[in-house]
Amino acid sequence: MTDDLLAVLRPLLTAEASAEAPASGAEPADLEQAVWLRLLERLDSHGPPVDPPGWLRRAVRAEARRSRRTTRFERPYEREPADERAHDPEHLALTAARHRALREAVRRLPGRCPALVEALLSPDDLTYREIAGELGISQGSLGPERSRCLGCLRRLLTPEVAARGARG
Repeated sequence: MTDDLLAVLRPLLTAEASAEAPASGAEPADLEQAVWLRLLERLDSHGPPVDPPGWLRRAVRAEARRSRRTTRFERPYEREPADERAHDPEHLALTAARHRALREAVRRLPGRCPALVEALLSPDDLTYREIAGELGISQGSLGPERSRCLGCLRRLLTPEVAARGARG
């Protein structure tokens, strides 16, 4: 009896799940799986439904509503959550890739900007006076020059960085 019921309901479930999935934000296969689970639970506790096709349609719509509610309240992370395993290979590889991309963008900057940004990124934590002396420019012009260079760097990196989510 159960095998016959499953064979009869399978095409209907596939069609119903495919129809409801786009509006619910779920994959059709996920809806199908949830309804199969619900059917198994029902068979275990109450036996087969009196009207299997009608029950199946209601179950698919209920799962689609549940999926919509869940999707509505889920929010993506603005950034990755803090990872306590900061020294795992994946984290180290991603960090190295970000640093490489930044250094490549710095090398593409115009004029004195590559030298200035490299000095700002230096692990020696140079002061403005030391940077100005190293680059041979006045300390007073270092701030405006830094702003201009960082603006150029921001424009270079914008296409390479994922867009931020909507604010507010």
